[in-house]
Amino acid sequence: MSDEVLRGADLLKKYKSGEHELEVLNGVHFSLSFGEKVAILGASGSGKSTLLNILAGLDQPDEGEVWLSGVRLADLNEKKLCKWRNESLGFVYQFHHLLPEFSALENVAMPLIIGGLGVSQAKNRAIEMLSKVSLLSRSKHFPSQLSGGERQRVAIARALVTNPACVLMDEPTGNLDAKAGMQILELIDELSDLNTAFVLVTHSLNVADRMNRTFELSDGLLQVRSS
Repeated sequence: MSDEVLRGADLLKKYKSGEHELEVLNGVHFSLSFGEKVAILGASGSGKSTLLNILAGLDQPDEGEVWLSGVRLADLNEKKLCKWRNESLGFVYQFHHLLPEFSALENVAMPLIIGGLGVSQAKNRAIEMLSKVSLLSRSKHFPSQLSGGERQRVAIARALVTNPACVLMDEPTGNLDAKAGMQILELIDELSDLNTAFVLVTHSLNVADRMNRTFELSDGLLQVRSS
């Protein structure tokens, strides 16, 4: 069995703006192994989020292929793609996107309930994950009652509750102060024993330096960044 959890090959993506055509990705290659932590750097507008969305199957490349846990995403219809994505991927964004009308516990349990697990089992799993991110005592609190760092930790717990092979993070510390951002990075380090792979899109060299590998996206090309 391959240790490769995520792969993108020959990814091409263009956007049209009036008569102009913007080439965001130009033959991008990317691979990620189980348990690996990778950062993707790039200037604003370089296509980092576009690449992340294509790797997640949320957007389609104009050319190229993506494989997630050995399955080619292009071979799945929308229903199967949603199911495979829910089982295999977790997502964390700069803004936590927690549902304000639900508690921390209910937010974390939601992906499991959507996936068909019983509510009681889902909440038990959510409790375990909130404990891992040191937020069990805040499980009944609503997002408005949590600090920014706490909300992001709930978002990470939600991303990990399905035991995904990979978690994609788009600027996960970008909306936090330095102390809260460092706590999130330390949490990612602590969770490395889960054998989950992490991809962090970031503009921060400090964040990138904590990853196993760093890539830089520029002029549509993704290249390994030398230390």
